[in-house]
Amino acid sequence: MADLAARASLTATVVHRYGRTTTVQAAVLDTLWYGVFGPQQVRVVLVRDKAATGYDIALVSTDVAATAAQIIERYAARWSIEVAIEDAKQTTGVGQARNRLATAVERTVPFQLAITSLAVCWYATIGYQPNDVSAVRDLAPWYREKTQPSVADMLTKLRRVIIAAQFRPADPQPATPNEINILRMAWENAAA
Repeated sequence: MADLAARASLTATVVHRYGRTTTVQAAVLDTLWYGVFGPQQVRVVLVRDKAATGYDIALVSTDVAATAAQIIERYAARWSIEVAIEDAKQTTGVGQARNRLATAVERTVPFQLAITSLAVCWYATIGYQPNDVSAVRDLAPWYREKTQPSVADMLTKLRRVIIAAQFRPADPQPATPNEINILRMAWENAAA
């Protein structure tokens, strides 16, 4: 890659990514990458966005007809998908089921991804409150610059709402001290 970068000439490229239109320096090189693609030609786009010299990231595509801007924009669009997959794996345990049958394996991950998506949709449509982020910052002082709720924050709030709903039957009665204690302990566990 260092050899490719040495012979690359960077040009200003306008890209629309992450909701903004910006100009980055990019170099396009068409080459072969035998170890991965064999004799198939690939397009390497070297992007300098923040670095003073060299490049920040190298993007490789088998679409040799795509422009540098198109490849950079595709990568940026893909990033939100990668974040969603990481959130699903880390917060809801997608992919950690101990299934043995092929059909169970084929069903479990899509089901877990669907449940995670439903939880996020619930939060976006019903669960969001403007003070949610400030409440998280109060509980976790290391998140001083947090501006958006994470998936973990959304799931925590959903757990709390489900727990609270268990104590609001159709015929409301005052909660017993034992019910209040169970609810308090569940909220503490969700916050931990």
